[in-house]
Amino acid sequence: MNHPEPPKITPRQIADVQSAPDTRNLTIDKVGVKDLRHPIRVKDRSGYEQHTVAIFNMYVELPHNFKGTHMSRFVEILSQHERETSVQSFRAMLKEVTTHLDAEKCRIEMTFPFFLQKKAPVSGVESLMDYEVTLAGELVDNHVLSEIQVTTPVTSLCPCSKEISDYGAHNQRSHVKTNIHTSAFIWIEEIIEVVEKQASCELYGILKRPDEKHVTERAYDNPKFVEDLVRDIAMQFNGDERIQAYTVSAENFESIHNHSAYAEISRNKLES
Repeated sequence: MNHPEPPKITPRQIADVQSAPDTRNLTIDKVGVKDLRHPIRVKDRSGYEQHTVAIFNMYVELPHNFKGTHMSRFVEILSQHERETSVQSFRAMLKEVTTHLDAEKCRIEMTFPFFLQKKAPVSGVESLMDYEVTLAGELVDNHVLSEIQVTTPVTSLCPCSKEISDYGAHNQRSHVKTNIHTSAFIWIEEIIEVVEKQASCELYGILKRPDEKHVTERAYDNPKFVEDLVRDIAMQFNGDERIQAYTVSAENFESIHNHSAYAEISRNKLES
């Protein structure tokens, strides 16, 4: 006995709502995903790869005639493979995003902890210091703009307190934030070194008593106002031809006041 063939089932077409036309004639400058956590590998100057977790913000420009963008494609790009992420790799990632989302403009921001192995100045004991780093890239008209932002904690000692006191001087921990636009490759470690050398003293994860004596006396011999700190760092950036523009700010968490001291310098060398 012949049995009739079952009817063929065809998949139902799923509407692509995001690609539907929009008639409000308003381009959206940035649309995408924020605070997306993803594992990354960051190569440092020594050649070692640090495995860490970054927080990504990923955006594209949405033309006025499209209703929405495809948010899942941002996640797909990150999930395809674990990346070795650096300033250099941002160029490829930006182009990948613009291609997959059919966009003209794209911006990616990636924030992660960056670690350096440091030796205490006298005892030589080793410990890790962490720094907050943001790598950002923007693709506009097929031209890539790169930014590096680093927050470097340091010690600052007040010149006025040292001058007017019979003994001692107040000091505090300071956060120096540097935002740099580069025309060539620059290591994260280079930026950290510039900041630490201009501070009253750098910080360490572990200090033995001889080290504590050393850093206390070094800060006392190298007092810096918050104004001195940003000016001295800006002078170093002015002399680096790779740096096209920068903003450097310093916030001193005052030890004798219930407020912070703050200073900031911005400069675009291309407009000078």
